[in-house]
Formats: sequence, C-alpha cells, structure tokens
Amino acid sequence: MDYVTFVSLFKRKNKIKKLFFLILLVPYVLTAQTGYSFINLGINYSTAVDNTLNGDFSFLSAEYGTGWSFGEYYGNVNIQNPTKKYKIPAPNNLRYTMVNDLDIKINEAFRVHYQDYHLQSDSLLVNDYALGFSYKYENPKIFWLKPFIGIHYTDDSYFTGLNGYMTGWLLNYNFKLLNNNFSLFQWNEIEFLRTKSFYELSDGTPIGDSKSYGLNGAIKLFWHPTKKIKTGIEYRYSKYKR
Repeated sequence: MDYVTFVSLFKRKNKIKKLFFLILLVPYVLTAQTGYSFINLGINYSTAVDNTLNGDFSFLSAEYGTGWSFGEYYGNVNIQNPTKKYKIPAPNNLRYTMVNDLDIKINEAFRVHYQDYHLQSDSLLVNDYALGFSYKYENPKIFWLKPFIGIHYTDDSYFTGLNGYMTGWLLNYNFKLLNNNFSLFQWNEIEFLRTKSFYELSDGTPIGDSKSYGLNGAIKLFWHPTKKIKTGIEYRYSKYKR
C-alpha cells in the first residue's frame, strides 16, 4: 500500500472515510464483552469472466465478527490492487471496500437488521445502506440461513437519497467429503423499486445501473485443512449493479 495515500485519506475530514479505517478496531474493543469473536485474514485474486468495471485484481482481506446474547456483528475490509497507486485510472487503481452487518435480536429468530457497503477510490465513492428486518434459522455447526428485507439508501458520487428497497439472504453449510472439512457460503442482494433518477435521466436515457432493480452476490466454496487455515474459490456475480 502507498503509505502517503493511506495517511492522506485518513486525515480527510469526511467522517465516513475515517470510520472506514477505525471500524477495524471494533472487534478488539468489543471482545471482552462478547460471547464469541473471530478475525480472518486473506490473500486473494479475482479474475473477470466478462467485461466488468474492476477487471482482474489482487486484494488483501480482513473479515471479523462478534456475537452477544442480544445480537451479532460482522464486518470485512478489502484492499484491492494493494501494490498500485491511488490516483491512477480504473480499473488498475488502489481501492478500498468495507462491509458492516449488524443484527439486534427481537426474539430468538427475528432481528432488526442494518448493513452498509462502502467503496472508495479516487474516481468513485459508493455507500449503500439497508435498514429493516431479518430472520435467522440455524442448525448449530451444520447450517444457517438469514433472509432479510429493508429500506435502501444510497450515497455515492452521483446520487444521494432513498433508493427503493433491498432484500436477500446469507447462508452457510458445513459438510465433510472424503474425510475433509468443507463449507459452502452464499450472500445475495436484490435491489428493487429504485428511485428513477438513480438509473434514468428525465428524457429516458439510462444512467448508472440503468434499471429499477439489480442483483449482487457471491457463492464461495472453502476447504478447511486445519481449524485455522482455509482456502477456496468464489464466484462473484452482479446484474445492473456497479
């Protein structure tokens, strides 16, 4: 990472940008009062199978989470193209992404759900927020499923305001094959009834994501050779979603 770029980003007055880096401290602050906590560090490479905005790139990742009797928190941070410069044209530029996912229990199954996605580059800033409700079903150590639905708010380089709704799910399934431990994970988001000015000009010309709906998600298959090491492959998909 370019150290000068990192420092200059951190010193900017935009509170969202500062929170992007400070959020890494959250799991450590909360650990003493949580039922569980975890952090995973990864080295990754992404290859585009079609004409995507980001192209092929390597990235460093950190994912972390904590759980309490009253809810759960999950977060991750990616540093994309970590050896590149920040102020060069996309898709070969240095970029940062962050995800926060918080669920507060109403009862054992239903929760108040909040999530946000943040992308930062020299030419593009994206913040997608959703606030609503989720439901979690789980069979301990084997399977869990969490569908959700909420109001969608967008704050990016081109649009700021309420932007329809978001629904989707997260699921995880652990299994054994030939005496090896594997896990299958999926996250899926569907945006719908977007605000018209987000995807279309007044004369009907498509802009941005170009539709009133969009799909975004990933399917991941991991092999766990040990309790502390995992490796795997991920298929990332999107439609009418930057």
